Amino acid sequence: MAQNKIGKRTFRPGEPVCISHWASVAGKKELEGPLGHQFDRTSTDTKFGEKTWEQAEKRMQQLALQTLLEKSQLKETDLDVVYSGDLLNQCIGSSFTLRNTGIPHIGLYGACSTMAESLLLAAMTAGGGYADHIVAMTSSHFASSERQYRFPLGYGGQRTPTAQWTVTGSGAALIQRRTGKIEITSATLGTVTDLGITDAANMGCAMAPAAFDTIRTHFDDTHTAPEDFDLIVTGDLGSLGKEALIYLFRREGICIGGKLTDCGTLVFDAPKQDVHAGGSGCGCSAIVLCSELLSKLQSGKLKKILFCGTGALLSPTSTQQKLPIPGICHGVCIETRR
Repeated sequence: MAQNKIGKRTFRPGEPVCISHWASVAGKKELEGPLGHQFDRTSTDTKFGEKTWEQAEKRMQQLALQTLLEKSQLKETDLDVVYSGDLLNQCIGSSFTLRNTGIPHIGLYGACSTMAESLLLAAMTAGGGYADHIVAMTSSHFASSERQYRFPLGYGGQRTPTAQWTVTGSGAALIQRRTGKIEITSATLGTVTDLGITDAANMGCAMAPAAFDTIRTHFDDTHTAPEDFDLIVTGDLGSLGKEALIYLFRREGICIGGKLTDCGTLVFDAPKQDVHAGGSGCGCSAIVLCSELLSKLQSGKLKKILFCGTGALLSPTSTQQKLPIPGICHGVCIETRR
């Protein structure tokens, strides 16, 4: 077996890996939500001073990276690599952010699981001794996602009760190869899971089986159970997907409800803000992690969480062809150092 591998799909970093700093950027609707006061930078301008929503997404990532560097007192030249991705075609939000910076970049696409994906790859890279300073980063934008995946906003299409609201935001975390207050202690790689759900307006339930598979695998590989964690946090299943996940575990005789929360249900006040089933998008789990969750780990209010980014791996073409929606989930265990 590989030296740092545990069980089927889980690994521990070969050397201590810490999350030393983090930054979050959010839009107007997110500012008005229950976590609005925790974000580092916000804007009531949905275009963030740019000409298009896609360029606004680039600007959010630039602001997140800039804020992260200011907090860590590092320069762009100090960074060994940035792992980042987004929901736009060919991940232009990420590539346009880093063009001409000279920062090594590896672009990712894990849909809404991208923050967890970038974290686990950063932990692998740092824990393997290949880099000292790595940034894990992602973003999403409500308007650019609607234009790409659903209807033009001017169309005025009706949203179904199962639909979620794509978060306008960007999160960035600095992963370093050293001991720190907050450490990534293990991570479980996801597998693509498809149970045949074709409703693109119900992505929470489409992703729930993937979340179940990864969380259950993490329990088995690490010999842990729900009570070993302060929180098990899924990426953006929303209220319906969260209930579906609880049902899947209950069917196996495992009670997870008391430990489970979801970034899609935390970022908005669903009844007051009319977001139906909750938040979604790459930026959803990113800004919740890089504000609420890491701050509580830093303060000691949380000791150990399993951060599980969930992604619906659909495209406009697959939706138009009525294909089912595959899901994926990556799990990252984050602990405060005892």
